[in-house]
Amino acid sequence: METWQLLLVGLLAYWAAVSWAQSRGLLPSFVHTSGPITTLHTKRGKRFLDWMATPKRLWRAWGNFGLGLASVVLVGVLIALVLVAITTLLNPPEPTSISQPSNVLVIPGVNDFLPLSVAPEIIAGLFIGIVIHEFGHGLMCRVEGIDVESMGVALLAVLPVGAFVEPDQDSQADADRGSKSRMFAAGVTNNFLVVVVTLALLFGPVAGAVAVSDGGLVGEVHDGTAAAAAGFSGGDRITAVGGAPVANNTAFRQALDEYDDPTVPVTLASNETVRVERQLSVVANASNSPLSITTNDTITAVNGTTVSTESELRAALADREVAAFELNDGAATATGPAGALVTTIPDAPAAMDGLSAGTNAVVVSVNGTRVPTYDALSGELDARDPGDTISVGAYVNGSRTTTEITLGEQSDGSSYMGIAPARGVSGVAVDGFGATLYPADTYRGLLSGETSGSAYLSTLFGGADDPITGFLQAVVIALYLPLIGLVDPTLGFNFAGIAGMNASFYHVTGVLGVFPDWVTFGAANVLLWTGWVNLNLALFNCIPAFPLDGGHLLRSAAEAVTVRLPFESPETATRAITTGIGLLMLCSLLLMLFGPELLS
Repeated sequence: METWQLLLVGLLAYWAAVSWAQSRGLLPSFVHTSGPITTLHTKRGKRFLDWMATPKRLWRAWGNFGLGLASVVLVGVLIALVLVAITTLLNPPEPTSISQPSNVLVIPGVNDFLPLSVAPEIIAGLFIGIVIHEFGHGLMCRVEGIDVESMGVALLAVLPVGAFVEPDQDSQADADRGSKSRMFAAGVTNNFLVVVVTLALLFGPVAGAVAVSDGGLVGEVHDGTAAAAAGFSGGDRITAVGGAPVANNTAFRQALDEYDDPTVPVTLASNETVRVERQLSVVANASNSPLSITTNDTITAVNGTTVSTESELRAALADREVAAFELNDGAATATGPAGALVTTIPDAPAAMDGLSAGTNAVVVSVNGTRVPTYDALSGELDARDPGDTISVGAYVNGSRTTTEITLGEQSDGSSYMGIAPARGVSGVAVDGFGATLYPADTYRGLLSGETSGSAYLSTLFGGADDPITGFLQAVVIALYLPLIGLVDPTLGFNFAGIAGMNASFYHVTGVLGVFPDWVTFGAANVLLWTGWVNLNLALFNCIPAFPLDGGHLLRSAAEAVTVRLPFESPETATRAITTGIGLLMLCSLLLMLFGPELLS
């Protein structure tokens, strides 16, 4: 039985037991239940709220600021949800793991992007977010003279998942519109404040104390490869190849490439040395590749020449544009053009200079220079300037063509051809070692709020012109981190914090180095997830629909408008506005969550 199934069975058993106790009057008066949620009520703490509310002028100023902030975010959320819904209807996207119903739930282990390894940090962030949110409501109640009936905590079974403040309904009804609006906006405002504080601490002193450890960092080992046969697994850190130290992933790959013998000794961080019998395992293949080669095949020879490493493969392809690949020790063969598999992009140089948009082509030469892989093509293009005209030899639908293409200019001044590439030889990616390396340095930069290292985020944001813009960009980056591997597939992994497999890839330096690494890693994870949860909590509560805070703010705004217009019944008009927008938000959310599955 899977973890989520065990949790569900336990939750249902708890629900049944509590329902039985409630039906027989066995629960004390301060315990209330609603399904699997149990709330513990108390009237204690009112004096503390009254004391905190003493500087009323200060808190009203904070409330006015929060009301303005929440109103702006509310409008932004409304527009964004409507646009997403319209886009989904007009052009349904392909279903992805993000759109799976289980990934809507903020439950570690059930949500694919919230691993159990950081469950304590996620729960802590959720608890902090809800407590801070409800404390804001309670504090502003007392500032505005609204009585508080009770306070307490909410439990999911025995797990604390939040807190609540229950205003006195009569007192709330007697308050003016501005007082109620500030009270409803206070929770969201506090959540945004927590986001700023936690992520500022994360981006600054905490992430600044985290450094990447030396070596080749093994993130994932592919089945049936040399690394798998040698016993490697995700989380291993390789510090030397052939006795020579390697500083990072790039140095590790280069050392493997330069080591001539197919059998290579590698040293782990534990000082254990393992001998790896390399073989060219296929780790990925493009669906539009002209070669009949599939993932988990092994390329053992090219044009009759035995190959075990990437350098041997390149040498075997150096003077042959069309090659015969022997697979799995002669069990099968595949023949076809060997080069860089690309697809031309509309309105780009390659599409405008002879290769029509959407053409799949295998580029085999540039100005007469052989390019057996996409890396080789990329190197040739990097050496050219915008405006240069190159002669491109390529195979299209099995026929060789030569096309003159004038390179365009990108925003950073570099040249580009206008193609979407596939990795490896004709879309077949091979690995003599058989592992995907973990880009720890990139994630450490993203944890500090930098976009460098992620092609998608660099394109999306570019550079920041001022510190405030830079911080806001960093906040959005933090929102992306748990699913960054899906947003930017070139990275290969999501980032849920420094925990589990990747903890061995980092160490702590500087002032925080006096503490054990796990203390700083834990602090970084708590700050990341507290900021992430509070940001999502604030945005969700700004949706203009009941019973969310955004719905109450929408009603206050609608009332302020309808009472000034010649409606026979302003209350009816207000109800029509709030109900209509609430239904629009519900439909938009349903389309966003289930539209890709139902409409694509």
